[in-house]
Amino acid sequence: MLYVLNAPVITSYGVYRFTRIAPEAAKKLLLEGFVSAIGHDSTARLMGELLGIEIPFNRITIHMEAGDKAIALWLLNRPSESQVYSREELAAVPCELGLLERVS
Repeated sequence: MLYVLNAPVITSYGVYRFTRIAPEAAKKLLLEGFVSAIGHDSTARLMGELLGIEIPFNRITIHMEAGDKAIALWLLNRPSESQVYSREELAAVPCELGLLERVS
């Protein structure tokens, strides 16, 4: 299964690998099918713009199994406590895309 996440989070016990991924490579993976677990509309909109595909807002809980992957937005600055960014505020925060893989 391939997921899209707000942030790189460990969703269940296991061994994970987290690496940077270019937007073009992320888009190529996502075009094969994915489940959005993006819990903030502003994040879904920004990731959709970054990747050039629609990423739906879908506030669900997931539990990654061995072999599952996720494209995650990684904010390089930690937000203030209880901070919820607007789409414009989020676009101003330095960020990268990461590929989170549950290895075992």
